[in-house]
Amino acid sequence: MTWTAPSIERTTQLGALGTVTERQMLEGWLGWHRETLLAKCAGLEPAQLARTTVEPSPLTLLGLVRHMAEMERWWFRRSLAGEAVGDVFTGPADGDEGFKGVDAADAERDFGLFRAEIGACDLVAAGRGLDETFVSAPGVSLSLRFVYVLMIQEYARHNGHADFLRERTDGVTGD
Repeated sequence: MTWTAPSIERTTQLGALGTVTERQMLEGWLGWHRETLLAKCAGLEPAQLARTTVEPSPLTLLGLVRHMAEMERWWFRRSLAGEAVGDVFTGPADGDEGFKGVDAADAERDFGLFRAEIGACDLVAAGRGLDETFVSAPGVSLSLRFVYVLMIQEYARHNGHADFLRERTDGVTGD
C-alpha cells in the first residue's frame, strides 16, 4: 500500500483563542497554522506532494513542509536556544531553505522530520518567557514573542501558497 499524507485531527479551535492568555494565543495560532499546512497535504500520495502545479514556480507542497521544518529549526533551536544543529534538509546557509531537492520517495521521511522538528521546537520554547531575548545573526535583539509572531506569519503566507497548490493538484479547497 502506498503511503499517503495522514489526516489531521485539529487540536486548536480558533474560537477558543479569543479569551486566553497571550502565550496560549500565540501557541494556539502557531499550532493551528502548523495543522493547516498538514491538512493541505492530507490524503495525497508522495508524487502529488512533490508535483509542481503552479508553473513556472517550482514550489511544491512537500517543499513547503520541508521549508517550514527549516524555519522552525532556524528560529527556535538555532536562534533562540543557540543549539549547534545543522539543517534539517538544506537550509538558510545555502539559500535553499528546504524548497529544492524534493523527492517523492522521501515524502514519508520528510513529514516525520517536520513533525519531529515541531516537537523539538516546542520543547525549546517551553518554560521560556515571551520576553526572553537572543541576539540574531545580524546582531539584533529579538524575543521569543517575536519568534512566535514571525512563525505565525510565515505559516500564514505559505498556507496561502498551499491553498493554490492543493487546489491545482486535486481540486480540494478549504482551510
